[in-house]
Amino acid sequence: MKFHYYPEADSLYIDLSNKTSVDSREVAPGVVVDFDEQGKIVGIDIDHASMIIDLSRLETNSLPLADLHIAGARA
Repeated sequence: MKFHYYPEADSLYIDLSNKTSVDSREVAPGVVVDFDEQGKIVGIDIDHASMIIDLSRLETNSLPLADLHIAGARA
């Protein structure tokens, strides 16, 4: 899973799979879910993310993380 934030658009994309999206549906205002050809969710796009989500904090609870990469981390 990867989180991509695009500050110029204030958009957060949560990439759940390496599969290609073939369909998208807006499930709430500004929230679009992408699906693969089997109908499985491959990504979630959140517009105006900083107005909806606290982007300064990411908390996980009991995730079985074998590998954690933090790209572009700020001190």
